[in-house]
Amino acid sequence: MSGAGAGGAAASANSALPAQEEGMTWWYHWLCRLSGVLGAISCAVSGLFNCVTVHPLNIAAGVWMIMNAFILLLCEVPFCCQFVEFAHTVAQKVDRLRSWQKAVFYCGMAIVPIVISLTLTTLLGNAIAFATGVLYGLSALGKKGDAISYARIQQQKQQADEEMLTETQDGEL
Repeated sequence: MSGAGAGGAAASANSALPAQEEGMTWWYHWLCRLSGVLGAISCAVSGLFNCVTVHPLNIAAGVWMIMNAFILLLCEVPFCCQFVEFAHTVAQKVDRLRSWQKAVFYCGMAIVPIVISLTLTTLLGNAIAFATGVLYGLSALGKKGDAISYARIQQQKQQADEEMLTETQDGEL
């Protein structure tokens, strides 16, 4: 029993490494998780409303949205799915993914129901799930540079442009 606890602690330490390696702050990490939970709730509710129809494409989009909700909850907050046997292993594997991989996965999952049935319910229901992917994508881009280094780069470009201008003027004389 104690060996399993030590393995779990090591696994949780390994799962936190990619977020720290990419420079994601703790509050941004929790913002992404909260967005994932809210996206799952909106997908589930909108998916249920989408399934209450006779149009088969709306039903297919609604079922896909409910599946998206389950996957988002499974990936972002696995303790909500504690009775699913494979929930912890899936969550560990998802935590090891890079932010851009999560962004592509979440945005792709959110776009499929919209492609199946373009309605207001699918658009609004998948908006927060898509926003979760966008947040992960923004974290993959990294932090914005500071103003000093940006000004230094601009100054170097300006000096290079001035040198090229003087060289071309000297070549004409």
